[in-house]
Amino acid sequence: MPKDYPRSRRIAEQVQRELTEVIRLELKDPRVGFVTITDVEVTPDHKLARVFYTLLGDEGRIEEAARGLAHAAGFLRTQLAHRFEMRSVPQLEFVYDASVERGSRLSQLIDAAVADDARHHAALKPARRRKRSS
Repeated sequence: MPKDYPRSRRIAEQVQRELTEVIRLELKDPRVGFVTITDVEVTPDHKLARVFYTLLGDEGRIEEAARGLAHAAGFLRTQLAHRFEMRSVPQLEFVYDASVERGSRLSQLIDAAVADDARHHAALKPARRRKRSS
């Protein structure tokens, strides 16, 4: 968003809270399963809400969840309309958020590099001791 829109941010936070609850308690589509809503961005005119989500699984599982969320968008919007005190509820657009997955992958790479470095230094220490004692 090019400018700070406090009302849009408040709406986005409320959409995120309510969607999390509706998906967890009321949505019966098994494709959606363990989806986590990571963020919501509402356009300044409040007509569109981009809902960012993540889940653990392979690419096929992610595609299934995307289809399930797209299919349930009308139901979810209706549920939001019952819970909100707004004249109109924004359209929902679901976007997969790969940042959690990328962060996890980077963390694994860092852990592997640190472990490799520790093994490398452990292998060098005995060699250094031998040289000093000669």
